[in-house]
Amino acid sequence: MTEPRAEFRVRVRPGVLPAGLRVLEQAGLEPELGGLDLRGVDALLCLLTDRIDERVLAGADRLRLVANMAVGTDNIDLEACARRGIAVSNTPDVLTDATADLTFALLLAAARRVVWGDRLVRGGGFTGWRPELGIGADVTGRTLGIVGPGRIGEAVAERAQGFRMRVLRSGRRAAPDRVGLSELLEQADFVSLHVPLSEETQHLIGEPELRRMPTHAVLINTARGPVVDERALVRALREGWIGAAGLDVFEREPRLAPGLAALSNVVLLPHLGSATVETRNRMAEIAARNVVRVLRGESIPNPVGAAPAAGLVR
Repeated sequence: MTEPRAEFRVRVRPGVLPAGLRVLEQAGLEPELGGLDLRGVDALLCLLTDRIDERVLAGADRLRLVANMAVGTDNIDLEACARRGIAVSNTPDVLTDATADLTFALLLAAARRVVWGDRLVRGGGFTGWRPELGIGADVTGRTLGIVGPGRIGEAVAERAQGFRMRVLRSGRRAAPDRVGLSELLEQADFVSLHVPLSEETQHLIGEPELRRMPTHAVLINTARGPVVDERALVRALREGWIGAAGLDVFEREPRLAPGLAALSNVVLLPHLGSATVETRNRMAEIAARNVVRVLRGESIPNPVGAAPAAGLVR
């Protein structure tokens, strides 16, 4: 097996965990922590917050791989990479369970008013049990609608079985158990979004869709923020079109739509879907191994886009 030569330059964005750096170092590479000036750089290990577009790629005269430490690649201009013969990789599968766990945590927190209750107690507002205090929604036996039943969506469906929930699915793939989005929104007590961000899915959930949902329904988004029209969601929560929401992602992250933070019927998290020690370390390791493979001249197991997925040893 050909080892990557030490003179290969690997740019690593600040924030990539040490587990990924160790993989590179063990392969004889010297990772460079730095910015997005990619002149003379052979491979880039980046984060989902890094926008890899035409402006960045214009100076990438030697770049062979953009290794994204994420599943989604909406931060990368895949067409621009393909035109330049730059391969792109992601980190699928590794964060499925962590994100599904967090999805259900948001669902339960929103349904049972967990965050509201925590604030009440911490603020000294809890003066004793009352029958009407903090009444939320049942979860067991209710209907869960999964929009985009891919790896994470199906993992959420598995967890729903423990709560004896009826599961509806809506997605592009035809299957006997699939329903249209409108039918799902009208029937589901909980709607969980698991679609990638694209032109087709931007504002997939807007005012018309929110108005189709039952007034007690709970919307959960652990996919991508722009899938939901956040201003419309603020109105829906404020005016009672739906009952509650749980969000781990935001339309203009990290900024929130005006009025969202003031609402008591929404749970807001700072993009924690994959945020476990094990998952984030494995994501960094997978992304780093993709860099090593490409610089060895090997193919990578999880290419994204149309550019060649095999590296070229210089």
